[in-house]
Amino acid sequence: MGFDPWDAAFVADPYPAYRELREQGRALWCEATRQWLVPHYADVSALLRDRRLGRTYLHRFTHEDFGRVPPPAEHEAFHVLNDNGLLDLEDPAHARVRRLVAKAFTPRTVERLVPAVRRLAGELTGHLLADGGGDLLTAVAEPLPVAVIAELLGVPQADRGLLRPWSQAICGMFELRPQEETARRAVRASIEFSAYLRELIAERRTRPGEDLISGLIAAHDEEGRLSEQEMISTCVLLLNAGHEATVNTTANGWWTLFRHPAKLAELRADPHPEKLSTAVDELLRHDTPLQMFERWVLDDLRIGDTDIPRGAEVALLFGSANRDPARFADPDTLDLARADNPHLSFGAGIHYCLGAPLARRELEASFGALLADGVPPMRLVREPQWRDGYVIRGLRELLVEF
Repeated sequence: MGFDPWDAAFVADPYPAYRELREQGRALWCEATRQWLVPHYADVSALLRDRRLGRTYLHRFTHEDFGRVPPPAEHEAFHVLNDNGLLDLEDPAHARVRRLVAKAFTPRTVERLVPAVRRLAGELTGHLLADGGGDLLTAVAEPLPVAVIAELLGVPQADRGLLRPWSQAICGMFELRPQEETARRAVRASIEFSAYLRELIAERRTRPGEDLISGLIAAHDEEGRLSEQEMISTCVLLLNAGHEATVNTTANGWWTLFRHPAKLAELRADPHPEKLSTAVDELLRHDTPLQMFERWVLDDLRIGDTDIPRGAEVALLFGSANRDPARFADPDTLDLARADNPHLSFGAGIHYCLGAPLARRELEASFGALLADGVPPMRLVREPQWRDGYVIRGLRELLVEF
């Protein structure tokens, strides 16, 4: 089986194909996606830090100069929202925005949320236990990070049900070759979410609180403040990036544990915080929630024996890099005590995930709550199916019982 991101069997288990790619070379042309695939850990890690690559090219080139067709005008609302967020900005704008966001999104902010994270994880686990089981995805994996991000941003309780549907619609555009209906949903969600946040920002300007939006409004330095669009795009990115990976790591991680009952039994017998933290990192490595990270080639470069010209696109295969035997001993083996584990699931370089510490806290809290004393072992009801979509890879559901 080769690299085929639209094939259900490949999405369910891409790792054999990755093994073949690593054996074939360091940079491989994929005609179906019109990208250079990069499957090796050392190359992916280095290219994430290489400024000859960019998440965008618009800070240096026009679409025409770069040999690309501008996106359709009817998609503008999505691109305005997306292009002003940290994930797609490049320096110097990226450095300025990240510095200002970091003033509001501090380690103290994360630590202040930890008690609420643990409380929410315990409550969600209690509801699932009281029901005798259910869909772990919708009962625990989804509501926990969405509630945490909503708490962080200061979104009122009554409005929180809006966030996940908006996020899912927007994230559909990050898949390869999204359909036009996917684009329409993303544009509509971009318009609605932006309008909602614009009102919330206006309210916080008059009545600031201890939430992140108030912090973003207050954050400034010698180069000025965040623009309103940058604040809106930052908030949307924090929701999208701050919960999609956490949702999928939770569900995918439990699916992995169910397939390794001896490892699960060991973890359940001693879910010490340090062991749990190490286990979470291994679950992030073993079945990576974000399989691919794309970059534009801004200046000609060479990977191994392959010359890649300016204007090309490379696909950094996180899932393959995290299973590269050149970096990880027995990479296909789930080792919940793996000590040397510099996985790339949160990226690297200037685009390293700003919310990684919070994501880890959420994952430790949710796994810890479900493994706690007094919570009987969960059992899988039936083998889950994977959602359509390869880049952000996750299950449709994960039905469990106690």
